[in-house]
Amino acid sequence: MNKSERRVFLLDFEKPLHELEEKIHQIRELAKEENVDVSDQIAQLESRADQLRQEIFGNLNPSQRLQLARHPRRPSTLDYIQAITDDWFEMHGDRGGYDDPALVGGVARLEGRPVVILGHQKGRDTKDNVVRNFGMPAPNGYRKALRLMEHAEQFGMPIITFIDTPGAWAGVEAEKLGQGEAIAYNLRQMFSFNVPILCTVIGEGGSGGALGIGVGDRVLMLEHAVYTVATPEACAAILWKDAKKSPQAAVALKITSKDLKELQIIDEIVPEPSGAAHTNPLATAQQLKQALLTNLENLSHLTPQQRRQLRYQKFRAMGQFLES
Repeated sequence: MNKSERRVFLLDFEKPLHELEEKIHQIRELAKEENVDVSDQIAQLESRADQLRQEIFGNLNPSQRLQLARHPRRPSTLDYIQAITDDWFEMHGDRGGYDDPALVGGVARLEGRPVVILGHQKGRDTKDNVVRNFGMPAPNGYRKALRLMEHAEQFGMPIITFIDTPGAWAGVEAEKLGQGEAIAYNLRQMFSFNVPILCTVIGEGGSGGALGIGVGDRVLMLEHAVYTVATPEACAAILWKDAKKSPQAAVALKITSKDLKELQIIDEIVPEPSGAAHTNPLATAQQLKQALLTNLENLSHLTPQQRRQLRYQKFRAMGQFLES
């Protein structure tokens, strides 16, 4: 990817850091051409860049985290699968005549252990996003996911899901095909499975479209991912009739990993490299892989009945509050 392409994907709050990194690069190139030692100056600028990176990404507001979760270069489900698995065989179709490219899945080996992995898949550019329907699955996508999870249950393989969708496809055709029924059926069945289920929000977790593959023994979340009942834009349009108030809605919705950990909606936050996942996808993948392996090891010591009970109690407790 050349420099001009990178600039297209810069978020506003990333620009000061990008400009400083470009300056460091230019000084390095000039020093190389002139054969001049500028190591001290480079060290100072790099120290300033590290400090600036910590300042920017350590103080992001919910709206900025949402922008990171939607970043075009943020690693996707297939990116993580390729990075963390030893073998991967993608499976297609819901056995009803449909194959939804917005939801992918298959069998893999994670450190030699057979697992079934599935997740939402967004596109890399406009053309790919149109094919993937911007990561918004149709009912047949959730039925494909269920087929794969039933395959995992039959053969005793843990289920790993990656959540990254603005929501399930809300088109008229999706409603005709039974969108609500497909998601509801997945929820019921996921509570009944005996195998370990690990769910991770890797980007944007939106509404029932996320929950359709989000019922797990443990729910993990990448540091700069978001998880919400509705997009801030939709929430602002509903409550205030003004989508421009989405930053205010993002705060009220408690969409960040820190907020959701405090509310006990998720179980664990997976740290991202300084600068977020899109700046170092491989390091992010290694962090995610280690978290998955640790949790799988812990869950493997529980009986199927204990896992089902853990799953039930976890989701049954959501929404409880104390009146002051």
